[in-house]
Amino acid sequence: MKKKYIWLIAIAGFLIALDQLVKLYIHTHFHLGESLVVIPNFFNLTYVRNFGAAFGFLAESHPSFRELFFLSMPPIALVIILGILRGVKDTDTKQVIALSSIFGGAIGNYVDRLRFRYVIDFLDFHVGRWSWPAFNIADMAIVGGVGLLLLLMFVENKKKEKTEGAA
Repeated sequence: MKKKYIWLIAIAGFLIALDQLVKLYIHTHFHLGESLVVIPNFFNLTYVRNFGAAFGFLAESHPSFRELFFLSMPPIALVIILGILRGVKDTDTKQVIALSSIFGGAIGNYVDRLRFRYVIDFLDFHVGRWSWPAFNIADMAIVGGVGLLLLLMFVENKKKEKTEGAA
C-alpha cells in the first residue's frame, strides 16, 4: 500500500475517533444548551445541535432538502478528495496531511448526520459580546486542512512567480 494511503487511514482514523469520542461525551454528559466555563469570558464547552452547515448555513431550509443535501454531499466530497489524493505524489506529505484532515473531518460530521440528522458542536469561543459559532473537532480538521492546502498553493504560486521572473 502506498504511503499516502497509510497516512490517510492513520490521520483520518485518528480524527474520526477523537471527534466521535468527544461528541459522545458531550452528548451523554451535557444537556442541550448546557455550558461549562473553561476559560472565563473566552471559552466554554457548550452542547449545540447544528442542523445546518458552517455557521448554521441552510439550517432554516426545508428539512427534506436539508437532509437530502447533507446526506448526499459528503460522499461526493469524499470521492473527490480520494480522486485528488490519487494524483498527489507519495512524497508530498503536507498535501497528503491536508487532504487526510479534510477527509477525516468530513467523515466525523457525516457520522453525526447519519446518526442524528444534525452535527454536535461544543467548542464555544467568545470575547465580550462577540461570539464565534460553536464548532467541533471535525470542523477544525476541515478548516485546518483547507487552510494548509491554501497555504501550499500560495507558496507554490510564489515559487512559480520567482522562477518565471528569473527566466
